[in-house]
Amino acid sequence: MDFTLNDEQIAIRDTCREFAEQEIKPRAEEMDATGQFPYELVGKMGQLGLLGLPFPEEYGGAGADFLSYCLAIEEISRGDVSVGITMEAHTSLGATPFYLFGSEEQKQRYLLPLATGERLWAFGLTEAEAGSDSGGTRTRAVLKEDGQWHINGSKVFITNAGTNITGGVTITAVTGQRPDGRKEITNLIVPKGTPGYVIGNPYKKMGWKASDTRPLSFEECMVPEGNILGKRGDGFKQFMQILDAGRVAIAALSVGLAQACLDEALSYARERKQFGKSISSYQAIQFKLADMDMEIELARLMYYKAAWLHMQGKPYRREASMAKLFASETAKRAADQAVQIHGGYGFMDEYPVSRYWRSVKINEIGEGTSEVQRMLIAKELGC
Repeated sequence: MDFTLNDEQIAIRDTCREFAEQEIKPRAEEMDATGQFPYELVGKMGQLGLLGLPFPEEYGGAGADFLSYCLAIEEISRGDVSVGITMEAHTSLGATPFYLFGSEEQKQRYLLPLATGERLWAFGLTEAEAGSDSGGTRTRAVLKEDGQWHINGSKVFITNAGTNITGGVTITAVTGQRPDGRKEITNLIVPKGTPGYVIGNPYKKMGWKASDTRPLSFEECMVPEGNILGKRGDGFKQFMQILDAGRVAIAALSVGLAQACLDEALSYARERKQFGKSISSYQAIQFKLADMDMEIELARLMYYKAAWLHMQGKPYRREASMAKLFASETAKRAADQAVQIHGGYGFMDEYPVSRYWRSVKINEIGEGTSEVQRMLIAKELGC
């Protein structure tokens, strides 16, 4: 086994770490307070090639490998998780479907501006009655004689759908019934500005405040027949494949947030004095810091393995679920202990750990809850 990162991976990691330290962290508190979408930061990330890292250069990407992309997500999220989820949702959920399933014409039309950061894109899967039961989609699309898909339905909790630079959304919709009686689900491309496509107001959230998250609705929304992504009826299979890779990226995001918690807790523990000496000299605090460091490293190695398996073309669903599950729960424990080490100051918004604690819970929910991950792991065990 060789756990050494190659030169390109190290360069990408270090570039993202420097960008996070110099550009993202100084603005994180203000972004959390105002909830303003970080257009300037996203623009700079596009210029650095971060929004198209895993895509080939012929489509405007950087041609980096999947682990490099995950390393970038970790470092950006270490700076601020709102920026991290903006990058992850755009790349893993918004742009990747075009790369994996799009026609050459669709790649040229949609993927190119997404990979360069000129545009953002959203992926509409979740509905009020289709969360963990992702196959419970109720949004319907009917292909009528006018050659148009007529879409009716709604989506919830969709990231990047309503920014000024968003190009559109790819949604799952029921387009018929399969021979076995199950729903036929197809992915459809809906550009922003399409009549009948209504973008709701942004949610008021506990965390991830600077990311764009909204409900969407479709009222006799019509798109051309050719706006199918991939083949008709392949939607469920496509988004399961997309989510597997997305969970590895969310694991990296969680590791970045957990590392930020440790960074702040360690710094504070060294400076804070009680009973005449630094609290970092007390075993009670040392054990908390040691446990945080240990769990973060284990979570990091788990997402490394899942990313490596993906890059080798080997099955990795089990490892993706393990990485996402363990990393998200590690981040929650790290945030909790970071606040505890800060004491009363950890409850104050002037300290970053307060923001981390508010933001960490969604990591156990988005892109598959912890319960769903345990179900998937159990299924892989043959249960």
